Amino acid sequence: MSAPDRITARLVRRIVADATTPLPEDARRATETFILDSLGVALSGTRVPLVAELATVAAQWGAGDAARVWGTGQRVPAATAAFLNGYQIHNQEWDCVHEPAVVHPMAVVLSTLLAYAEQRGGIDGRRYTRACATAVDIAATIGCAATNKLRFFRPAMCGALGATAGIAQLERFDEATTRSALGLAYSQLSGTMQAHVEGSPVLPMQIAFNTRAALVAIELARRGVRGPQDFLEGPFGYYTLIDPEWDARAFDDFEARHCITELSHKPYPSGRATHGGVDGALTLMQQHGFDVAAIAEIRVLAPPLVIQLVDRAPRPDMAPSYARLCAPYVIATALQSGNVDVLDFEPQRIADPQRQALAGRIRVVPDGNPSLNALAPQRVEVQLHDGSQHAVDLPAVLGAPGRPLSRERHLAKFRRAASSGARPLAARRIEDLIRLVDELDALPDMRRLVDATLFEVP
Repeated sequence: MSAPDRITARLVRRIVADATTPLPEDARRATETFILDSLGVALSGTRVPLVAELATVAAQWGAGDAARVWGTGQRVPAATAAFLNGYQIHNQEWDCVHEPAVVHPMAVVLSTLLAYAEQRGGIDGRRYTRACATAVDIAATIGCAATNKLRFFRPAMCGALGATAGIAQLERFDEATTRSALGLAYSQLSGTMQAHVEGSPVLPMQIAFNTRAALVAIELARRGVRGPQDFLEGPFGYYTLIDPEWDARAFDDFEARHCITELSHKPYPSGRATHGGVDGALTLMQQHGFDVAAIAEIRVLAPPLVIQLVDRAPRPDMAPSYARLCAPYVIATALQSGNVDVLDFEPQRIADPQRQALAGRIRVVPDGNPSLNALAPQRVEVQLHDGSQHAVDLPAVLGAPGRPLSRERHLAKFRRAASSGARPLAARRIEDLIRLVDELDALPDMRRLVDATLFEVP
């Protein structure tokens, strides 16, 4: 057996073994935290107009009532629910991220596993939490091994492999069936960074496309279809075609590592790579008491990935999907209001002349970091019209494990997100969701969690 195949075999063995391995307390708490966080941003995501258009398209794929769309409660086939819920999680760039992997694992994982659990029924909270954590481990570890520049949309692709692993564990697949399921998922992966470069609204759809890939893979594997076995390191495997520059040392501590504890919150509804500039600029404003009118220039010194993802010129006619990935605009927004809100990506606010003028004085420049996948450290420098200069170094950006959100701030974000959708979730239901997730280990059926996401009481 070759060394690469041993990595694949270890991956599969862990998925199967985790089914009967208790989840450590810190990993359990982190899983609950990011389940709640992801549900909140998905409820906020119902406000994006394209949700209705996608629902109309998805209705042509077939009828069914096995699962529900969060918020509206519309009953649809499980694959459609996963597709729409996954899109709602990621469509405002507000969902959590594993920074070293450059993967948003919960977008694909939560939407797919919860649609599957609702379709199947009888899956309790403890079993679900265990599978969700394993799914994140698979998605993030595969992503962590990559050292090359992002070319394909890793969050969607790694997320689909993770979601497939999680459902395989829920179903107690053996190693052979699990390996086939992962190979079948790999055969359907899709997603390109071209959508990111252009700020295209198809970017979050790539998350949605890959939820369906995971569900199809599970159904085929269950029926005995044999998928490609060497899906990671084969001559046409993931690490040959998608992330060809990779380091096997990412798997050194794979059996003992719990990547769910390494996720970063996104305090703001914008690309994670914009958050360092926001964090640093607000910190300096608070420390030194200057106002927006006093700013001559802001420089954000950042790694190459930040340059690749969010160094783009602001324009008054930017689409919201482009503006969320424009660091100068997002930083200017934060400086004007002290925060960044979903409403800041409405056309009228994007076109605001004062905001555009401030954004024009903000630059993102490379810091010489050799890593092509690092989002930190960053440094923010502010020069004022009076000639004074201020700077702050950010070894970790707010929301990362090195600077985590407090529980109070985590819950404040959830409440803000859950009340900002197409219809605000009622305050009582917001608190019900918090309580249910806090007590997830005792939940007898995950369908009860979906009940609590609905705008109307079922």
